[in-house]
Amino acid sequence: MLASCSDPETLSGLSWLMCYLTTGKHIAFYWAFGTVLLLLAVTAPVALLFGFGGAVAARSRFAPLSWLGRGYIAVVRGVPDIAFFLFFVIALDQGIEWLRHKAKCPDWDQPIRQGNDFIVCAEAKMPLSTSAQWVHEVYGFWLAVFTFALVFGAFAANVLFGAMRAVPRPQIETAEAYGMTRAQVFRRILVPQMWVYALPGLSNLWMVLIKASPLLFLLGVEDIVYWARELGSTKTPQFTDYPHGDWRMWYFLFLLVFYLGFTRISEIVLDRIMLRLSHGQETLANHKRTGPIGMNKAGPP
Repeated sequence: MLASCSDPETLSGLSWLMCYLTTGKHIAFYWAFGTVLLLLAVTAPVALLFGFGGAVAARSRFAPLSWLGRGYIAVVRGVPDIAFFLFFVIALDQGIEWLRHKAKCPDWDQPIRQGNDFIVCAEAKMPLSTSAQWVHEVYGFWLAVFTFALVFGAFAANVLFGAMRAVPRPQIETAEAYGMTRAQVFRRILVPQMWVYALPGLSNLWMVLIKASPLLFLLGVEDIVYWARELGSTKTPQFTDYPHGDWRMWYFLFLLVFYLGFTRISEIVLDRIMLRLSHGQETLANHKRTGPIGMNKAGPP
């Protein structure tokens, strides 16, 4: 907070607004934008890794592995995101604490399940009750990353599975005719060429991931939607130095502009990646950019 903001009652106009926007809660609001961007930056590659693993497993010739991959895609895609977030995070957290409880408290003689309560010894808590606040926040953040990656990894797996099947079969047969092994065909032919078919679906999935980031509040993370609702609600002089009416509309309007701007930047970047990946291939992206093969927009060469 600025030094001139020590006595808010003496402020008015622009000075009051500047001091209001630099309170501790507003600083946390600004940091929450970094949390959302960090979540997206970490979740996207992890989800893509899950998706690639799921797609490879689904197309495996080993039946149990194929069932596992197809089951992962079908089950996670079939469960509503909110229901999955509410169930999976609690189950994962309790599963970790149960394993720690078995390892650290073997002499525990009380039931862990006591009605609706899940009770483990203090040493098994994750994180420990004596841990610093930042440890709890980091633990919650990584639970959120893992949950988001698991959910969106299933959708990415479905996209990549379809992209692998879209690679022209004659190219694979030609590689096999040259004596390449299945692993070489997969690594040198299938994977490099599938991205041009996968990118439209992955681009859409990235947009959905951006839109889903407000679900962080379900995982106990104080995200930008949480702070917008908290800061924008009516404040009275009894509870704050900066009383105001219901300003939630303005905070959510700011979030609307943020998400629209971020989405537009994403579209520009993804379009450029698509043009680069499709360079030299007869795809709709190149067709729209250069016209029919052998011609550009200005006419024949």
